[in-house]
Amino acid sequence: MTEGILLAITAGIMLGVYALPEKFTKGFQYENTWSLFFLLTMFVVPVIASVVLIQGFSEIFSEMPSELWIKMGLASFLWGIGVMMWSKAINYIGLSLGFSIFIGTVIFIGSLIPFAVDGLPDQESLILILVGILIVLLGIVLKGKAGLIREKDEALVDNKDSAAGNKGSMATGILIAIVGGLLATGFSYANAVGRPYLHDASQSHGNADWVTAVAVMFPIFISGGIVMTAYFGYHLSKKKAWKAFKTPAFGKNFLLILFMAVFHYAASALFAFAAFKLGEAGNTVGYAIYNTACVVTAIFSGIITKEWISASPKAKKLLYAGVACMVIGIVVIAMGN
Repeated sequence: MTEGILLAITAGIMLGVYALPEKFTKGFQYENTWSLFFLLTMFVVPVIASVVLIQGFSEIFSEMPSELWIKMGLASFLWGIGVMMWSKAINYIGLSLGFSIFIGTVIFIGSLIPFAVDGLPDQESLILILVGILIVLLGIVLKGKAGLIREKDEALVDNKDSAAGNKGSMATGILIAIVGGLLATGFSYANAVGRPYLHDASQSHGNADWVTAVAVMFPIFISGGIVMTAYFGYHLSKKKAWKAFKTPAFGKNFLLILFMAVFHYAASALFAFAAFKLGEAGNTVGYAIYNTACVVTAIFSGIITKEWISASPKAKKLLYAGVACMVIGIVVIAMGN
């Protein structure tokens, strides 16, 4: 149990810091950084991890029903759009708000998806889950309000005027994070649809239980990566940003972005292993620990990188209150599940 808890915390921390290196790339435009990231995290890393870790890899996926490929592919396509919007939101409103609002929305909607797939739970569980969802929603609202106040605070500081103008509207960034979170719940549907077949197929080839998560992520990441390839390919050409890859800092940038890609993918895989170690509590307690660690880490990352240095005490209090609501809401949802 202790090992599972520590692994879940580690996975959450990894997801919470994966985008941090983006702040230290040089000579790259937004399109350069995130196109390279998505290429690595959606194609290169999943393919290598799947081939290495999954016994019977080719047999499992060559025999997978075409209907299942279609269902998982369409849901993962929407998830890909959502994750792409997540990266855009981080660029607009920073790590702390971008992460917490996006993940809060994912939890808010994702907690409702099982009702559509498995039906309503017993009354006591349903009440707990709905209460937890409302608390998470309150956290999203509080953090959104904190972001809007922060934007006004930064506008009052002379040396922040140009930076705030470059980042764009805080309200726009918050909206992008919320819509991205809504679309990203396609991951939950794809996982729910594909897991039964992939679990049985994985087990039949002698794989450990946790390897099922790696198998499920393969079609999800590949399908989700298609939309990102098209999006960034278009914008790299439209903004003539291809030439920015020739920067002298490319080697350093590549290593930073590779770190992002590995951490982004490994966080999911590590959580799957943590859930396996936690046994029956893996999908409830483990999920709460994982998301809580992620949100808290992202908030502290944003504070450390001085995203909130010009924010007023009121904005910071709302931010902390929003985080507290999310943590409490996640725990309540886990108890209900």
